[in-house]
Amino acid sequence: MLGLMQEWPLLCHKLIDHAARQHGEREIVSRSIEGPIVRTTYAEIHRRALRVAERLDRDGFGLGDRIATLAWNTARHIEAWYGIMGVGAIYHTLNPRLFPEQIVWIMNNAEDKAIFVDLTFMPLLEKIAGAVKSVRKVIVLTDEAHMPQTALPNVVAYEEWLDEVDCAFTWKTFDENTAAGMCYTSGTTGDPKGVLYSHRSNVLHAMIAAMPDAMGLSSRDTILPVVPMFHANAWGLGQSGPMIGARLVMPGCKMDGASIYELLDTEKVTFSAAVPTVWLMLLQYLEETGKKLPYLNRVVIGGSSCPRAITAKFQGNYDVEVIHAWGMTEMSPLGTLCTMKPGYAGLEGDARLDVQGKQGFPPFGVEMKVTDDDDKELPWDGKTFGRLKVRGPAVARAYYGGIGSEQFDEEGWFDTGDVAHIDPSGYMQITDRAKDVIKSGGEWISTIELENLAVAHPDVAEAAAIGIRHSKWGERPLLVVVRKPGREPTRADILTFMDGKVAKWWMPDDVAFVGEIPHTATGKIQKTLLRRQFSDYRLPTD
Repeated sequence: MLGLMQEWPLLCHKLIDHAARQHGEREIVSRSIEGPIVRTTYAEIHRRALRVAERLDRDGFGLGDRIATLAWNTARHIEAWYGIMGVGAIYHTLNPRLFPEQIVWIMNNAEDKAIFVDLTFMPLLEKIAGAVKSVRKVIVLTDEAHMPQTALPNVVAYEEWLDEVDCAFTWKTFDENTAAGMCYTSGTTGDPKGVLYSHRSNVLHAMIAAMPDAMGLSSRDTILPVVPMFHANAWGLGQSGPMIGARLVMPGCKMDGASIYELLDTEKVTFSAAVPTVWLMLLQYLEETGKKLPYLNRVVIGGSSCPRAITAKFQGNYDVEVIHAWGMTEMSPLGTLCTMKPGYAGLEGDARLDVQGKQGFPPFGVEMKVTDDDDKELPWDGKTFGRLKVRGPAVARAYYGGIGSEQFDEEGWFDTGDVAHIDPSGYMQITDRAKDVIKSGGEWISTIELENLAVAHPDVAEAAAIGIRHSKWGERPLLVVVRKPGREPTRADILTFMDGKVAKWWMPDDVAFVGEIPHTATGKIQKTLLRRQFSDYRLPTD
């Protein structure tokens, strides 16, 4: 017997419909690419998204067409997103920080039919356009007054393009499992892989993200999504924000500490989300200027492991709660968030920081386990490392084009490629990527723990740990360190600072100082390049 409840498909344009009806006058504030701060509302975003959909429909774009965006976080990008989805097409967020050759490969693989592009990225698009054969329309996210001279064919200014329609449009209807969005992994090992989100998965993920033990969002919040929309849907904030009617503050292209602080302060932001690098810049700016954060209540930090020092400074110096998070493009992206269960709620000081160093526990909608190489499930004892596997309604079941099928099993589990352990309370901690873990004498050493400890040294700006060949132990850790400007810590200074804080056999065998550490387009340490750079390095202990 089936239930007697209404069929109400979970379609993404219903999120912006709800925002317009229930929170129509709530502001969306953008630092525009042209320069000034621009203010609009959910009601106006809704009207303009309908015009985007109508204009796309008139131009012959529709169900299943991939429509790329090469843009920063602005109100116009939000409008384009919902307009694309509302006509049944698929938004495809391109990461401008990738190499041009990678962007060309991704666009050709996706067969993008059109692209919305910010002024910032017009030179990049002009450089690669000849190598992308499928694109037949370029919409520049500006008005005629700011349109650059370009030799690209079929180019229009967004505002004038929209002015040709009158909003007399009804969203298209289709199954909730219809593809809604597309995002490619950063491709650190081999070609990037396409992740294809559905309307259903995006709506469910928005609900998951907003829950109290996840991001804990409400209509009373003012949200600053520093994390870009091209990083897995701005961690869902582009959908969960409208769903709950939060005020949005979109940072545009300025991500430096001073610019982020300006928005946090003038717009009285209560919630924000970004990678650790952004928060390091903000904290440095605050230390230099003596400014405070009177309105900010909490920040979500993910993308890479959050150093303990960042958490301690936010909470100790500025009374801002830190929510350490973990996820992946393949998970839409949220997997775990480190909020405090009742058993941990009373912890303070170092005991609380110890828990917050973990990536947290999964909200409803994410299942996880750790297994050995033979797929045997390992105990939740907080010590036993294993391969981290996940499944759920917003987790990919395959990659676009069917590549990478070995990461998905018949029971729906996705092998994340991370190594982790889970404690008896359900808190997960990433100890490494499977390809980065150091195997010394048959035992695993967590590079992430070594890096976080090293970054806590007051003279260290950044650190990376890699395995170096060792004739006796197979591999031993080398710590690669970037000094803070004007500071000169020595090898002995770093090792003395770390001594006693990790097991003796985990201690790095040497420290190498460099001017910079290579990063991927998503801001993660590119350890493949580091290992290549130090491939001939000989440890003093060998």
